[in-house]
This record gives sequence, C-alpha cells and structure tokens, in this order.
Amino acid sequence: MTEMLVLDNLTKRFGPFVAVDGISLEVKPGEVLGFLGPNGAGKSTTMKMAAGFLIPDAGIARICGHDVATDARAAKQHLGYLPEGAPGYSEMTALGMLRFAASIRGLSGAAARTAIDSAIERADLATVANQTIETLSKGFKRRVGLAQAILHDPDVLILDEPTDGLDPNQKHQVRNLIRDMAAQKAIIISTHILEEVDAVCSRAVIIDRGRIVADGTARELKRRAENHNAVVMRVAAGDLDKAKKALAALKGTGRVETVSRGKTGARLRVYPVTTKSIASDVAAALKAKRIHVQELNVEEGRLEDVFRDITSSEAELAEVANG
Repeated sequence: MTEMLVLDNLTKRFGPFVAVDGISLEVKPGEVLGFLGPNGAGKSTTMKMAAGFLIPDAGIARICGHDVATDARAAKQHLGYLPEGAPGYSEMTALGMLRFAASIRGLSGAAARTAIDSAIERADLATVANQTIETLSKGFKRRVGLAQAILHDPDVLILDEPTDGLDPNQKHQVRNLIRDMAAQKAIIISTHILEEVDAVCSRAVIIDRGRIVADGTARELKRRAENHNAVVMRVAAGDLDKAKKALAALKGTGRVETVSRGKTGARLRVYPVTTKSIASDVAAALKAKRIHVQELNVEEGRLEDVFRDITSSEAELAEVANG
C-alpha cells in the first residue's frame, strides 16, 4: 500500500462560510506531514474529517484504503487520533483512561497490559498513571491523549497540536517519539510551531482560507524565502561604504543592507536576484577590492518568513477578489 492516508477534494461549509475548500493530499508510509496554517485556516476541521469525526460536504477521506464515511469501523482500526484539546474523562485516572481505550480497541488480557505499559512508557506517564485526569497539568493531559492515540500501534496517526502545553523537555521527548514511530507509519501533525517542521516533518503543507497554498519539504519551502542564499558578512567599520558599493555593482546581487554597525565592525546582508548561491562571487568581489571579511555566512531561509509571506499574500488576494 503506497498511500495510508488519502484526502480527495475534502470540502466543509458552516452556513455560508467555507471552512475547507477542496483539499486533496496523500501521506505515504514513512512520511511525517506538518499541516500548517494561520488560525481559522481549516486545519482542525480538515483533520476531523480525515479522522471520520466530521462528515464532509464533499470529497472522500480514506485510511489504508477504507473510506472513513462508509467503512468507518475498518478505517478507525488503522487510526490513532489526538484531537485538539485532548478531551478525556476527568474522573478517570490516566491508567483507567488507557484501560478504557484498550477495551474499546478490542484489546484484553496480556495484549491490553502490554499495550498500556508500552504507551505509558513512551508517553512518560508512569509518575501520574494513578492520578485523575482532572488533577493533571495541561502537558500531562496532552500526553494521556497521545498515549491513547498510539496505544494500539496504528498505521496512521493524526495529531492535532501534539506538543501543545508541553515544556521544552517534553516537546523534545514527544518529537523523538514521533521520529521513532515514523518509519512504519503515516503521520500528519497540525502545529503552530514552525520549528517542529524542521525537527520531525519530512514534508509540510500550508493551508490558508481552507485551501492548500504550499506543499514541499522544509528545505523546498525555505527556498521561497526572500533571504534564501542571502549572504551575511562582517567587515571593518571603515570598509562599510566601500563594501556596499562593491556588492551593489556585482552581477546577480540585489538589495544590500546594513544589519548593524559599531566602532570596530559592520554587518551587511546582500540578497541574490535568483535562488542561486552568490557566496563565492561575493567573497571574490570583496577580495578584489582588498576588503577584509571577518565573517561570512549564507542564510538558508526561514520558514516563518515563507509562512507569513504566503498566507498574507493569500489574504490580500481574497480581499481584492471580494472588492
């Protein structure tokens, strides 16, 4: 099976408002897909439809070949789902919640005990296993939700903000867990934390106003950033104007800006006209002018810049279309 999760033209309306507008994507085994978008973009609505917890107005979601609407039981046998907010039964203990989850998954006896013990260990819940969920911190509640999602070792994981409420150490642990599980599963993660894409995702999709506006690896998306392959350098303060003039005259370079200036040195950034690297040409041009470069770095591009650029552009286009 090449696609474990398939979304085909998913559409959802709430009255006149189109929350999800024809989203199609596939997630293959071994892929961790970061699902990104601003608030209200349709991320959670899409994930609810993908998991079979919300009926689409149009389109199909399939998990391991099973339509989540017409063959829901078979589809959900392959699915682990962590919804937004990780709802649980507040009067249950964490252990009781997992026992309940095991029972509704059809696990019993030694198989249930093994699955529960593994989930507790992987989500690091041993210290709070016998506490009621209502007494747990937001981070631990989130980890109980994650534990129930992975309890039955599903083929597909749909995780809505899996690190929400976790401290930096807990985030690191959950990201390691996702990486460990990724080889044999198809995983989709909704997140507002763009560093998470770099940390665990093999691919990222950005949606805005219910539509996909970008799809690629983190590296591919970073190439769309204005500062991709921009060169940042430090020169002596007295060489600043001379360096700016040399860089402005260099073929293939665009804007040259002063990043900072002090008594002993100045930092410059020069942007390429295209996505091609200009680092060697920059270094050669400065050397030819006998300008000593104290430091030189090439910028990779920032996902947050791409995200902001794409989503703000889409909003501006929508405003123009609506008059």
